[in-house]
Amino acid sequence: MRVVVMFDIPTLTKEDRKHATKFRNNLLKEGFFMFQYSIYMRVVRGNTSANSAINRLKAILPPKGNIRAVIMTEKQFDNMQLLLGDNSEQLKKSKPNEPMLF
Repeated sequence: MRVVVMFDIPTLTKEDRKHATKFRNNLLKEGFFMFQYSIYMRVVRGNTSANSAINRLKAILPPKGNIRAVIMTEKQFDNMQLLLGDNSEQLKKSKPNEPMLF
């Protein structure tokens, strides 16, 4: 299973940026990795671990913004579709040269 965290945190002021950076750093400390810029995910063993991870997130929430957490199975994650334009530079950059093992 995976816990996916999506967030939109304001970064207009210096204090807002400080809170946003602290939240992202805390996500990394909690075992999450960046999937996209404001989307982080973590692999967990089951519902109990997923709910525990979400409860720990509640302790590190920034004062502003919104955070959403989704628990998804590996099958649901595998069914994700990557939608890109025809000549996307991102596609060229995202293709690894070697297989990645997790």
